[in-house]
Amino acid sequence: MRLSPKDWQGLTLAAIALIVVACLPLVASGYQLSLGVTVAMYTVLATSWAIFSGPTHYISLATAAFFGVGAYVTGIGITYLPYWALPLIAGVIAAVMAALVGLATLRLSGVYFVIFTLGLAEFLRQVITWGQNISGTKGIYVLTSITEAHIFWQLLGLAALVWLAGWAIGRSRLGFALRIIGDDEVVAKHAGIDTARAKILLFMLPGGVAAMTGAILAPRYVYIEPLIAFTPMLSFQVVIMALLGGTGRLWGPIVGVIPFTFLWEAISRSFPNQTTLLLGIAFLAIVYLLPKGFVGLIESARRRTEGWS
Repeated sequence: MRLSPKDWQGLTLAAIALIVVACLPLVASGYQLSLGVTVAMYTVLATSWAIFSGPTHYISLATAAFFGVGAYVTGIGITYLPYWALPLIAGVIAAVMAALVGLATLRLSGVYFVIFTLGLAEFLRQVITWGQNISGTKGIYVLTSITEAHIFWQLLGLAALVWLAGWAIGRSRLGFALRIIGDDEVVAKHAGIDTARAKILLFMLPGGVAAMTGAILAPRYVYIEPLIAFTPMLSFQVVIMALLGGTGRLWGPIVGVIPFTFLWEAISRSFPNQTTLLLGIAFLAIVYLLPKGFVGLIESARRRTEGWS
């Protein structure tokens, strides 16, 4: 892959921004660092989600399912394996799961995929709850020396890897094929593209990344139970943040993650019993008022400016 001067400029700016953000744990207070971890988590999840759902237009609600798998991999494996190996193991397990889910659903129309992914987290939650009831346990303690600063740096590194993967995919034949699939899947099939294979391969990325994120964050929760690990709220928040920022550009999701994280923090603190209702209202408002997210607004303003000039 030959890089243009513009590509080198973008990569250089991204590297500088990464170095600056990595200094946050050195200067931030405990609350600020906690918010930083939350922003980093949603940046990873929303960006990886957009890499798949942006070009294909398939809305995946499976983030919580893969995230929960990763959290339980750490919860169960921390006694037997070194912590650094657990996110990698979780990523592999979830990528295989994503491939199986894709084989079962991505050959069908989008609505079946949405329904299946929405139910996947609930199915896994019920299975683990049933297993714990049989064994007489209710949850798992994750006791390690990992601090929030360590978690932040790990998430930041994972975010950089996800961004680089998305950047490379966007310039590859797979990315080109997926954009054709998103425009018209029938045309893509007639053009000789193996649409099912392309979608399954790309769906493995957000699945694996979500599980690695859950594995990294497990020490933050200290105590893991199915309701925490597989909360469907996580899936909807990731979708809303990605759509708010816009999936048309790789940097779009982070534009939605940062303001929505602070807004959600204020809502959760002021209206703890109405969070689900307000989340639904936010989703409807974004779909109807900002169908292309902030990215669409920015690009529309840029085109108007260029037209006037």
